[in-house]
Amino acid sequence: MTTNQPDLSVFETLESEVRSYCRGWPTVFERAQGSHLHDEDGRSYLDFFSGAGSLNYGHNNPALKRALVDYLEGDGITHSLDMATTTKRAFLRAFQNLVLSPRALPYKVMFPGPAGTTAVEAALKLVRKVKGREAVVSFTNAFHGMTLGALAVTGNALKRAGAGVPLVHGTPMPFDRYLDGRTPDFLWFERLIEDQGSGLDKPAAVIVETVQGEGGVHVARSPWLRDLAGLCHRHDMLLIVDDIQMGCGRTGAFFSFEEAGITPDVVTLSKSISGYGLPMSLCLFRPELDVWEPGEHNGTFRGSNPAFVTATAALHTYWTDDGMEKQTRLRGEQVEQALHAIRDEHPQLGAEVRGRGLVWGLAFADTSRAAAVARRAFELGLLVETSGPRDEVVKLLPALTVAPQELDEGLRILARSVRETG
Repeated sequence: MTTNQPDLSVFETLESEVRSYCRGWPTVFERAQGSHLHDEDGRSYLDFFSGAGSLNYGHNNPALKRALVDYLEGDGITHSLDMATTTKRAFLRAFQNLVLSPRALPYKVMFPGPAGTTAVEAALKLVRKVKGREAVVSFTNAFHGMTLGALAVTGNALKRAGAGVPLVHGTPMPFDRYLDGRTPDFLWFERLIEDQGSGLDKPAAVIVETVQGEGGVHVARSPWLRDLAGLCHRHDMLLIVDDIQMGCGRTGAFFSFEEAGITPDVVTLSKSISGYGLPMSLCLFRPELDVWEPGEHNGTFRGSNPAFVTATAALHTYWTDDGMEKQTRLRGEQVEQALHAIRDEHPQLGAEVRGRGLVWGLAFADTSRAAAVARRAFELGLLVETSGPRDEVVKLLPALTVAPQELDEGLRILARSVRETG
């Protein structure tokens, strides 16, 4: 293994100070395959980050890569805005037949642009147009994106401050267990809606993540989500589920809300919908909500055909049956057991294990510990990020295709990293 210092000079002198992940992983990556990244000096890193959840099927997945290479070598169309193409047709048919129809989901499909925040902006615009109201309720520790509309329903103070302008028409409510069970669920929310003197403008919609990834891996209980859906129905509000990071199988089922037995009015997808890390997002909504005028919401890069190709390949490879869902739940149990063992080994840390499927977090009472653990993990060859309002959570997002032995290896490195940062 080489000990050469990586040449980061061009990044440090030319690239903006806004860069973040590279600061915690000070090396220059060159290639990747499956659950491993390799730097230019040949060192291998086990990837429990997965492109912030954009690589559910691993790096350069062979089935997806083959479909993409064949398409490009055949001079397939790359850019098409919202024109009809054979690749878009193939994706829509696969998505209908393999995802929507088996789950009896009635959604229309909108391609709002390449990013998750673009899908959120489209969802917010749509619900306001449908209901003729401006207010949208979000939840404590939510994260929905970095554009202004999405920031207005995001909880993180640092990210909100970056807007530079007032963030309006968004009202936060307590997420599940935010008040530690001291107040009945939605008591405050429903009282505000019903009281004409509360000062809360009647919301057009509520936007929620079933698992708050960036917010610290907070998992909403199924009864809480069902009660939220019922509250929205009673008070004529639309329910938006932001499934950008937790969809495409991350929690087990294709959609993270399936376990709760609810059908949101609007769903946003991005990250792993392309399957290959290519930019792509979807906004799904009930047909009666499709009140857009042609061109009312558009974007130059809403028709990325290479992404349609890999997305279709991913659906046919992994979602023709329930095999992926079952495997993810088994791998999740493997992670959960290991994290509980780490917690029990260090009771003085007051650590908390959170998660579902293959998204997990180890939250530390000492808010500096998670960053130290992540740094040591990198030194030992494991990539993990931190999350939560104070970066107090070590967050694990291994690929859904990770092998059991790779999972064991990464969890052993994590346990060693906690041990060696005491």
